[in-house]
Amino acid sequence: MDKTTIIVVEDNIVYCEFVCNMLAREGYRTVKAYHLSTAKKHLQQATDNDIVVADLRLPDGNGIDLLRWMRKEGKMQPFIIMTDYAEVNTAVESMKLGSIDYIPKQLVEDKLVPLIRSILKERQAGQRRMPVFARDGSAFQKIMHRIRLVAATDMSVMIFGENGTGKEHIAHHLHDKSKRAVKPFVAVDCGSLTKELAPSAFFGHVKGAFTGADCAKKGYFHEAEGGTLFLDEVGNLALETQQMLLRAIQERRYRPVGDKADRSFNVRIIAATNEDLEAAVSEKRFRQDLLYRLHDFGITVPPLRDCQEDIMPLAEFFRDMANRELECSVSGFSSEARKALLTHAWPGNVWELRQKVMGAVLQAQEGVVMKEHLELAVTKPTSTVNFALRNDAEDKERILRALKQANGNRSVAAELLGIGRTTLYSKLEEYGLKYKFKQS
Repeated sequence: MDKTTIIVVEDNIVYCEFVCNMLAREGYRTVKAYHLSTAKKHLQQATDNDIVVADLRLPDGNGIDLLRWMRKEGKMQPFIIMTDYAEVNTAVESMKLGSIDYIPKQLVEDKLVPLIRSILKERQAGQRRMPVFARDGSAFQKIMHRIRLVAATDMSVMIFGENGTGKEHIAHHLHDKSKRAVKPFVAVDCGSLTKELAPSAFFGHVKGAFTGADCAKKGYFHEAEGGTLFLDEVGNLALETQQMLLRAIQERRYRPVGDKADRSFNVRIIAATNEDLEAAVSEKRFRQDLLYRLHDFGITVPPLRDCQEDIMPLAEFFRDMANRELECSVSGFSSEARKALLTHAWPGNVWELRQKVMGAVLQAQEGVVMKEHLELAVTKPTSTVNFALRNDAEDKERILRALKQANGNRSVAAELLGIGRTTLYSKLEEYGLKYKFKQS
């Protein structure tokens, strides 16, 4: 067992003891906290390896209060909510703040240990996925709504988006919120599969099936049994492979290379692409019938340049991650660095942002990230369409959003709005906002 401690926050002493004993039988070290204040004391000493399991209702607050405090303090330990069935709607709200999952108390005995195993397995595999819920901008919340609609179903989902927008994170989140969450999630890089290798990769082969097949091999469909098969950049598959895949999906059966019998499978398929597959169909590079099979439900991930509300929260998230991984103590971003982050075009999207912030923290080591630490290439500035004033009833909200993104810096806010500082001051006075934000 690893060095993980599970902090169980539950005011019902008998139930808290029950949960801790259940976890202890599985070999996990536990700490009890009957109050929110006690939990905070434990968390002051907690490590990044620890996991929090908390009830919603506590004598001096609730689990969401604790989660909000943790994230404000930069504590990113996995957080699991226990709830009564009547509180599910409240628990769903906690997902926006970063809880890993919520479990009705009636199902804790069956669900909690598998969920913790899944968290630890992912950690051991070195998968440091950026939480989808770290983004709370309006555009991304629409995506979260679509995820909630389709996650519990077995519908196939097609995720559209540019490189670096986090399509695989969306796929993982769909899996984690589905009834298949405790089963495998198998990701396939379709761009790496040649038409010669694809049959064995997807379906496996028996010993002696071809020269070099010295032993039997299981394919992706077998590995994903009961869970989710994620086809990343599915548009890169050769037409021959598309035909093979289509037949398997239609019949819900496949045959390993060299075998004499078909095998049935039970997997959910999620696919992703960075290209226009309708255009690929027109150009006869992608089969229309396969597209129909893979696209029961669609999710489009917008590029980062269209989600300016998310840039600084994501930058702060990556700064905190970099501090922990690189053992640095960077406290924030200078005004010029913030301005650069907000006006950069981000052609590489979220992954480019992550790379730049990680590198900047490494250079800064402590204090704040300066503009030069970011080493941003000169690109065409992002459009200010999300903030541009239109002399209508929503201008006040646009100004507030720009000031929030600029951390109150009026020079940066004016640039985001596409207006001069003098005009911004006039607008602030006009809308009664002159003293709402202090100049930083």
